[in-house]
Amino acid sequence: MTVTNPSTSSAAAAAPELQLDLVGMTCASCANRIERGLNKVPGVEATVNYATEKATVRVAPGADGQLDASVLIAAVEKAGYKASVTAPRRASGASAASATGDAAAAARPDELAPLKQRLIISAVLTVPVLLLSMIPALQFTYWQWLVLTLAAPVAVWGAYPFHRSAAVNARHGNATMDTLISLGVSAAFLWSLYALFLGEAGMPGMTMTLQFFGTPETGAHEIYLEVAAAVTVFILLGRYLEARAKRESGAALNALLDLAARDASVLRDGVEVKVPVDQLQVNDRFVVRPGEKIATDGVVVEGVSSVDASLLTGESVPVDVELDSRVVGGTVNVSGRIVVEASRVGADTELARLGRLVEEAQTGKAEVQRLADRVSGIFVPVVIALSLLTLLGWVLFTGSIELGFTAAVATLIIACPCALGLATPTALMVGTGRGSQLGILIKGPQVLERTRRIDTIVLDKTGTVTTGHMSVSAVVPVAGFTASSLLMLAAAAEEGSEHPLARAVVSHAREAGVALPAASGFASHAGLGVTAVVDGRAVTIGRAAWLASEWAITVPASAMSSFEAEGATPIAVAVDGAFAGVIVLADTLKADAALAITRLRDLGLEVVLLTGDNEGAASAVADRLGIDEVHSGVTPSGKLDVIRELQAHGHVVAMVGDGVNDAAALAAADLGIAMGSGTDAAIAASDLTIVSGDLLVVADGIRLARRTLRTIIGNLFWAFGYNVAAIPVAMLGLLNPLLAGLAMAFSSVFVVTNSLRLRGFKTLPRP
Repeated sequence: MTVTNPSTSSAAAAAPELQLDLVGMTCASCANRIERGLNKVPGVEATVNYATEKATVRVAPGADGQLDASVLIAAVEKAGYKASVTAPRRASGASAASATGDAAAAARPDELAPLKQRLIISAVLTVPVLLLSMIPALQFTYWQWLVLTLAAPVAVWGAYPFHRSAAVNARHGNATMDTLISLGVSAAFLWSLYALFLGEAGMPGMTMTLQFFGTPETGAHEIYLEVAAAVTVFILLGRYLEARAKRESGAALNALLDLAARDASVLRDGVEVKVPVDQLQVNDRFVVRPGEKIATDGVVVEGVSSVDASLLTGESVPVDVELDSRVVGGTVNVSGRIVVEASRVGADTELARLGRLVEEAQTGKAEVQRLADRVSGIFVPVVIALSLLTLLGWVLFTGSIELGFTAAVATLIIACPCALGLATPTALMVGTGRGSQLGILIKGPQVLERTRRIDTIVLDKTGTVTTGHMSVSAVVPVAGFTASSLLMLAAAAEEGSEHPLARAVVSHAREAGVALPAASGFASHAGLGVTAVVDGRAVTIGRAAWLASEWAITVPASAMSSFEAEGATPIAVAVDGAFAGVIVLADTLKADAALAITRLRDLGLEVVLLTGDNEGAASAVADRLGIDEVHSGVTPSGKLDVIRELQAHGHVVAMVGDGVNDAAALAAADLGIAMGSGTDAAIAASDLTIVSGDLLVVADGIRLARRTLRTIIGNLFWAFGYNVAAIPVAMLGLLNPLLAGLAMAFSSVFVVTNSLRLRGFKTLPRP
């Protein structure tokens, strides 16, 4: 997506989807308000993520036209906030992405530095305020005026971000979490000024002690300067810890995008020329030396080496590459010098695609979070109303303005919609970020909700539980031929074919050192077989039924059925019109397939095998893996029917596949899991992608998704439970505003730190 600066050309800013960076959000109700404002723009559908401070805007289903960035930014500003079009990531592949992304990062102010400075200065001033207010022995004559001198800068300057935000939102008719904080701090400070200048609190010899819990009998203290200062410090501390944790929670995505190389040694007329990666074109050839990053996706055209793809796939063992091997940009060349021909550049690369998947996942919302957003949107006005009712109630029933004031301020401060807004996005950011480090890509929060409910997992055979690479397992000649001569004739005839079975036969012959003569008269019959003339002999290779029907060549049934029963694929070979033998090919099981099936069962899942192969091949694999339910000979549409049939019987189904023929079934399943080694169609149709293609990681992916969902639910339970329990306590006058501020600040910190525990998620050990 390319979007020009909306300030210069709104028309040029049209795009089918774009992201906005948001400035000024301080709580979940802010995010909810911006989201409502954007969704009022005709023809758009917007989602605002408080944790990432971004809005994702798309054309609404059924709407025509494009998105105009200037209109969307105006809608955000109307709500009282600021926005700008998100600069492209360096790995996104726009021609100037690197420069733009880096420049944007450099220009973006560091929110932690000024926040830390404000926190430190406020804390230094607040410590003596607390000590003097809490310990009567330290309260000398006129001590209260020193406390005012120290507390005033904290209540005014330290809390200035809250006052400013509250004022801006008030001008737009809004109320946010900052409104509650500003009202609480201002009320405590102004009451203290009143008591000092117009009441008796300023008289010499006045003493006070700190009471953590107010009671109707004792009332409240005459001045609340320690409350105004301490609440400000506690909330600043909470904001600082929250901001730092949010930065850490996005570290995995940044690390993934930073894998991209910055330059490449391109071969131009045989000479190496250093160029930025953004200037690479498809078919460019570039040199990669040991220790260097591979600049972009491509194919090895010269050299042999090993490639470390651990940061991309989670696999720790380097992968050997040679001529025609596919390599991925961002991985590291470990040993030899190789020359790579670029096949995909910019936004089309694997790294850019993975980055987009992770970022899209982090901007989504679970259904349970949407409920939290609706609650937080009306929460602040309700809290303000409850605070006023608390004040009036205490005054009317007890006549104590001081106690009513204490309870009202505590009610304002204790409320915490921030925790509601952070519950889902922080856990999702950390969970998806950890997944990207392990080669597990989760597309969004709705995926997490599905993983909890699945009870059946359907596995495609080829490429999922097997390697997907056919190899010759036996060469069985009839009398008059040797295995070597039969292989020579068959491989020479197959050399002109691009079919995977033909490639396997030719590769086996070359590995066996068989010299292949040139063939003539080659003809390929799609899906059936090939014919050619080799050393003056007519060679026909293919399906037994085709040889019988088309060429009247009799193939003994026993020669084929025994191999099919073992799960192999036999192809018949005829020479000069007579059956000459069978070449048997087999797809081998992945090394850890059996262990992977065991771990899936340990997760409470019923395993089903699904394949387009014959019954014998399917049964042989199922028997070795201990799978009871098998569907063989299934077409792509048949795979879809199997998924729907399982769902009709009440099962919640996950589907694991890797091919184009699996795409429909992956999309129809309640949870689609694609192997990253598979096709783009399968990956696009899936909900969860296993980058390495390792079946063992499927169980880890489900475990990670379920644990992330449990973390989200735990966060929301804490956030809702905290408010339900704490607000009535504050209204009853049983909670000092000082403790209310501390509890409010750390409720958000608790949610964020609880989410950060996901960074410690580990895959199950390998044998």
